[in-house]
Amino acid sequence: MTRTAIISDRRITGLSAAVIAELVAEVGPLWHERHQSRLASRPRKRAVGAGAKHQMVFVDRLLATLVHLRHGVTHDVLACWFGVDRSTVTRAVGEVRPLLAERGCTVSPDVRLRTLAEVVEHLGHPVGQRPAVMFIEGGGSVPACTGP
Repeated sequence: MTRTAIISDRRITGLSAAVIAELVAEVGPLWHERHQSRLASRPRKRAVGAGAKHQMVFVDRLLATLVHLRHGVTHDVLACWFGVDRSTVTRAVGEVRPLLAERGCTVSPDVRLRTLAEVVEHLGHPVGQRPAVMFIEGGGSVPACTGP
């Protein structure tokens, strides 16, 4: 899948292209700064910048992390999408996820919602959505698809 396709389809990340651009502008420099400090923090046999280059640029690292967090897509699948090895995706998610968490973007690991009823219960029933809740609970003959 291409970067453009992932960014343009809001269903994939759950975010608009503008929000993704804001995240890149805000989190990208933090990632770069941490990456550079990791490189400089240990004794080196080669100069900084020598050796293998990143296979995934920061934008791709961010997108892979967002898709993983939103859909729980495995690192193997993301590796196929981005044309890299699974370990590259694992490293990318491991580097970007803490930066998103510092910004307040987290997924609670203790919440496991397995059914639509559990999702509705977890979120509460927003105003105007009572018919869908009634249908899920079996409280009436409301159509299954009730949109806003």
